[in-house]
This record gives sequence, C-alpha cells and structure tokens, in this order.
Amino acid sequence: MPEATVTSKPSASWRRNLVVIWFTELVAVVGFTVIMPILPLYIPELGVQSEREIRIWSGVVFSAHAVTMGFFGPIWGALSDRYGRKVMVERAMFGGALLIGLMGLAQNVQQLALLRALQGALTGTVTAANALVATTAPRERAGYALGLLQMAIYIGASAGPLLGGLVADNLGYQAAFWVTGVLLFLAALGVLTLVREEFQPVTPLIDGQASTNGVRMPIRRRMWQRLAPVLGSSSLLGLLGVRLLMRLGVRLLGPVLPLLIQDIAPAGARVASITGLISGVSAAAGAVGALGLGRLGNRVGYRGILVICAIASAACYVPQCFVSDPAALLFLQAGTGLAMGGIVASLSASLARLAPEGQEGIVYGVDASVVAAANAIGPMTGSALAAWLGLRVPFLFAAGVFGLAGVAAAWLLPRR
Repeated sequence: MPEATVTSKPSASWRRNLVVIWFTELVAVVGFTVIMPILPLYIPELGVQSEREIRIWSGVVFSAHAVTMGFFGPIWGALSDRYGRKVMVERAMFGGALLIGLMGLAQNVQQLALLRALQGALTGTVTAANALVATTAPRERAGYALGLLQMAIYIGASAGPLLGGLVADNLGYQAAFWVTGVLLFLAALGVLTLVREEFQPVTPLIDGQASTNGVRMPIRRRMWQRLAPVLGSSSLLGLLGVRLLMRLGVRLLGPVLPLLIQDIAPAGARVASITGLISGVSAAAGAVGALGLGRLGNRVGYRGILVICAIASAACYVPQCFVSDPAALLFLQAGTGLAMGGIVASLSASLARLAPEGQEGIVYGVDASVVAAANAIGPMTGSALAAWLGLRVPFLFAAGVFGLAGVAAAWLLPRR
C-alpha cells in the first residue's frame, strides 16, 4: 500500500511566501555565483602552478560539489516530504554560508575540494526553493510561481559573477568567498523569519503483510515506494534524461570558460572582471529567455521550446571554439544564455506538471541528483578535454551534446 501523504497546503499567504522566496533566493544565487567564475583563477593562489594541473584541479573542484549533491539530493527530498520544505531551504542557505566562508581560509587546493564536497552535501537552495514554491502555491498557479522564481535565479546569476569579478580584482579572491557567506546568511535569515509554511508530515502506512507480522517494511521496499513516482513514470524519466544531457552540455564549460578568457584577454586585462561580465551577461540573457520563452511554452508546448533552444545552443557553441576576442565571446555567450533560460523554464514547468501531488519533494530530489550527476561529469570531462586537446575542444563537444539533447527532447517528451 503506498504511503498516505499529507503535506504543504496552498494558503492565502502563498503570494507573500513567493515574494520572500523570490528575494531571498535572488540574494542566495548572487552569493553562490560570486565565486563560480573565479574558482579556476583561485587555484593558482593555492599553490598549483602547472597549466595542465590547474585545468585538472578546476574540474575536480567543480565536480566535488556535484558528486555529493547527487548522493544527498534524494535524501533531502524525502526528508522534505516528511519534515517540511521551509527547513530544507534554511539548511541549504545556512550550510552554504558557513562552508563557502571557510573556502576563503583554505590553505591548499585539497582543502578547497573538500569544502566544495561538503557544500554539495549540505546545500541545494534552488531545488529546496522550487519544492517550497511548488507546494505552497495553488497547483494551477505553480507554473506561474516557478517561472517567477526562475527569473529571480537568473537575475541573481547575472549579478553574482560581475560582483565576484569586481571583488576579486579589488579586494582579492578570499574576499569573494566571505561576501558569499554574508549574502547566504542574510538570505537564510529572511526565510527563517518571513516564510510561513502550513505543513503536516507524511504518515507512513505499512503494507498488510508487514503489519500482520508486526515488523517494519523492509528498507528496500520503502526506498522503492519513495522513488516509484519517478521510476514508474516514463514521462518523468524522459524529462530527466533530457535534463541530464542539457545540463551536461552547459557544465562542460564551467572550468574551461574562465581559462579561455584568460588566454584571449589582452595583456594586463582584469581577467576576473571580464569573466564576471561575460558570465553575468549570459545569465541576464537567461532571465529574459526564462520569462519570454517560458510564457511562450505555456501556449505552444514545452517540447518545441526545448528542441529549438537546444539547436540554438549548439549553433552558438560552435563558433565559440574559434573566438579570439572577449567581445565576440560575450555576444555568443549571451545567445547560449538566452537559449538556456528557455530550457530551464520549460524543464521546471514540465517537472511541476508531472510531479504527483504530495510527492514533489522526492521528485525534485531525484531531479537534483540528475543535475548533480551532470555537474560532476561535465566539469571533469571539460577539464580533461582542455588538458589534453586544448581549451577550445570542449565547446565543440558541448555543441554535440546539445544537438543530441534536442533529438532526445523531440523523441521522448510529450507535445505539451
């Protein structure tokens, strides 16, 4: 017998919660993205000097966070179905504030990688916020609410890299980590004091045989019941497969892009600021794409948006392999950001539609694991390609992955 689930109820305060989560998640994403473009540039400060070793350690540092997040994502998702979604947002933000602040005190690259792994185990604010918004808003307004949340995420991601580059160039790399810690702490306080969640825990029911024998259901069966909403749905599995490919395509370039900018920037240029500007413009274009293409998807169907955006991403990544000027790279990154905004908005809205009511936490938890798997594989693959074949090859590889993702979306996903 499946579990009887009684969870968060939509209430009159859902709009207030949405406003609070919108602003706090924006602040949190600004904080997280402050450090992202400077991570590969921070590694030489920790004693790594060989160009090949810098590229390899960049992949390790990016992937360490994703490996642990992939393992803990479903665990936090299942706990959110039992204990509430608000506390999961608080856990992610407070944990991130502590761990990223400590990264500014790292003495070597091994400590940085360890702290990144711990960050993956404790954080995941986007997943937690998505689950909270999806369950506190009325189901018929969930798509609208999640679309607004994606807009906040992209706005934060556009401001964070630019802020990080300016802080790093003027105050040093360590200061960027401390700025992130402060921003995450403020965001967590906002959620703690202002968000209201009407939540009742799930009530587990033991199947007839287990109840008769007076023993608890075996853990393997309980795990299956938790995962059944995902593993038993071909639509959800197809959607998560497309999510994996598209996330993999963009994460291939996480550790590579700052190093390419460093390679093509004029002598004496403020590389951290240029990197932050390019990343920020890409994210700002993503905010426009999330808002405009997300709304268009409501009318014409999300599958078509995903296919078109995948093709557009591939078309923008191919010429990035050949750029020799940061200005041209900025223009092309804006194109990929615009397409990625439409992809993320369409995937999030599709996930909200397909998630069974009352089991959104585990669905978003599995989605977090899929994203984390791509976040782990992508940077390591991109850094390995860069180390052995050059900084430009990963861009062609990313274009091929997006082309494959477009084919998968056209084949596996329902029309709407």
